[in-house]
Amino acid sequence: MRPFLPAIVVSVAALLGAAHTPAEHPAPRTTLDIYFIDVEGGQSTLLVTPSGESWLIDAGFPGAGTFASTPAGADTARDAQRILAAAHDAGVQRIDHLMLTHYHADHAGGVPELAALIPITQFIDHAAPLPEADAAVSGTQAVYDRYVQLRASAAHLDPKPGDRLPMNGVEATVLSSLGATITTPVGGTGAPNAACAGPGLPAQEKTENPRSLGVAVQFGAFRFLDLGDLSGAPLFALTCPADLIGTADVYLVAHHGGLDAADASIFATVKPRVAVFNNGPRKGGAAETFATLRGMPAIDVWQLHRAMAPAVTNAPDDRIANLDEATSAWIKLSAKRDGSFTVTNGRTGVATSYPTRH
Repeated sequence: MRPFLPAIVVSVAALLGAAHTPAEHPAPRTTLDIYFIDVEGGQSTLLVTPSGESWLIDAGFPGAGTFASTPAGADTARDAQRILAAAHDAGVQRIDHLMLTHYHADHAGGVPELAALIPITQFIDHAAPLPEADAAVSGTQAVYDRYVQLRASAAHLDPKPGDRLPMNGVEATVLSSLGATITTPVGGTGAPNAACAGPGLPAQEKTENPRSLGVAVQFGAFRFLDLGDLSGAPLFALTCPADLIGTADVYLVAHHGGLDAADASIFATVKPRVAVFNNGPRKGGAAETFATLRGMPAIDVWQLHRAMAPAVTNAPDDRIANLDEATSAWIKLSAKRDGSFTVTNGRTGVATSYPTRH
């Protein structure tokens, strides 16, 4: 059993202290910063390395922020503007790498508007959606077509499971893509996994989600796992019947914490200290996934939104960035090389500190 590592809550003001660094001489970065941006149940996650290199995973919805929306003016695009605000907070002037996990509108739809607001140097993705993807989720092919037209003007990378992405200061390893997963352990032992039980949960959406591009990010002793909407057999294959991925400090729960992310085996294998739900009020955050995590008290749950489903037991309010749709706060994580990190609730400005794991 892992030793209990208490979280320490402090105010942002206390973290900053009285000292002030003049703007013309900014202090060098020492942390990996991760912004979980509120795109109302889609995904957009901004990582900034100590060298200042920026990596955006997904870009949320287009336009007004629904699956039926199409790109409109960048100045009024809900999710592109929220991503831009996070980039400005991080001191980012361009997106060095934009990675799309898959081509659903809640992950890839916002790219054209974002590209009108901030330069994008490199695109990372995988092959086109399957022919049946549009019948499963209407508009998927149109999202892809708009994206590919834009992508043609920049550098492009199509990695495979096991590949290392070209990031400075962190090790970023591809775990899944196009329904395939790693077969050689990356952080795991490769040994039979006692946490496995049964065949795993079926994917709720069976075309694009199981093809998600998933990654593990290592920064010193700190490890972060982002699998997009990976679900079904490919998600199960990372931990069962053998452990291929090992533990991580922070896990962005697959598919927004939906029903098909509720299998206890991945949480028991990854043993995250923090599980983040990029859910919306009425999207993701399934009662079954919350129930699984309640059975694992060593895991702190953080949510981008309070989930409104009647059977849900949400995390405490201080670990929810947005209690309703009146706000659009992010969750910010800052990790040190020794494996310690802080998570800040953008709504309250209060940070919770997690010490080095022993």
